[in-house]
Amino acid sequence: MSRTQQPARRKATARQQGSRAGGILGHEQGYRYGRCEAARRLVPPVAPISHDLKVLFIPQGFPAIDNGVIAALKRTVREAVVGTPEAMLALAEQHQPDLLLVLNGLHVFPADHLQQVDRIRELGIRTVIWFADDPYFTDDTAAIAPHYDVVATHEQSCVPFYLSLGCPHVLYVPMAVDTDTFRPVPVGPGYHADICFIGMAFWNRVELFDQIAKYLSGKKVIVGGGLWERMRLYRLIKPSIRTGWIPIDETVRYYNGAKIVINLHRGCRYHGSDNRNLRGLPGQSINPRTYEMAACGTMQLTDIRDDLTRYYTPGVELDVYRSAGELIDKLDYYLKHDAERQTIALNGLRRTMQEHSFVTRIGQLLGLLGY
Repeated sequence: MSRTQQPARRKATARQQGSRAGGILGHEQGYRYGRCEAARRLVPPVAPISHDLKVLFIPQGFPAIDNGVIAALKRTVREAVVGTPEAMLALAEQHQPDLLLVLNGLHVFPADHLQQVDRIRELGIRTVIWFADDPYFTDDTAAIAPHYDVVATHEQSCVPFYLSLGCPHVLYVPMAVDTDTFRPVPVGPGYHADICFIGMAFWNRVELFDQIAKYLSGKKVIVGGGLWERMRLYRLIKPSIRTGWIPIDETVRYYNGAKIVINLHRGCRYHGSDNRNLRGLPGQSINPRTYEMAACGTMQLTDIRDDLTRYYTPGVELDVYRSAGELIDKLDYYLKHDAERQTIALNGLRRTMQEHSFVTRIGQLLGLLGY
């Protein structure tokens, strides 16, 4: 073979190898998607209990949760009216609902939020707020909670906190997932990764990722979110970072394209702009991402929260880590044991479909409210 023929031969060989690798990856993705869809079809559909109620629902401005609650209410109550924080009072006066359900009451709510709620209560309408960001904004929710008839929180550590503020009715109601949005989907090569993490670089996450950065630098990794330049070893994972806010549909694709998704809850220590939790209330309950990752049929490695085992069984439906070293060991293990990883992911998907959709959770909330 001449020297001029050698480069062409190498290019052809590289193309063949790339084609084979792409074919194998495509087959693996198709096989995973098929198994996940079969699992979804075999899970008995949730049959919601119908309630003769008109509910005025005020979203928090985060569609991943808002849309799941809206869809669940439409299947669960006689009439669901969806409003805006600015128009709560006007809509309550117009529709005269049996119940006002407000999600979170933070961030996008206007300055007269609490005055509107007080006036709605004077109309004889029952008011319920469901906090989804506890305990990270308890400096703010401490002033909001007493204005409502009922306070629901997804964070079990905040139940005694709200009771101590004089709130007469406080419920622990965990989050859930919109299983029509977070679900198995086929994805293209741009979303494929060994390891994925989507989320803001809060300081506890920076600390962990600095400890595992050298390990990650040798893998196909996708990290999505902002503030990752806080890392001391940022240069090692900079090529893997998708900077800024990751839209929901993109998050779903990244979860689906990954072999393993890391879940690391937000830290509760007060770090200036990261949190508004000067009381230092602990985080004991799992975040919405726990359900969302599982609903995509992807293997999840998560740090531990006190109530995790109420909702998932470690080693069966997901797995857990307690340190950076244990995380590396388990990442390494599950990347080498495909069948075990895929079985755990499917188990997590099944349990999520059966127990943790918003249809199920809204039914539980209405039951706790006495309906």
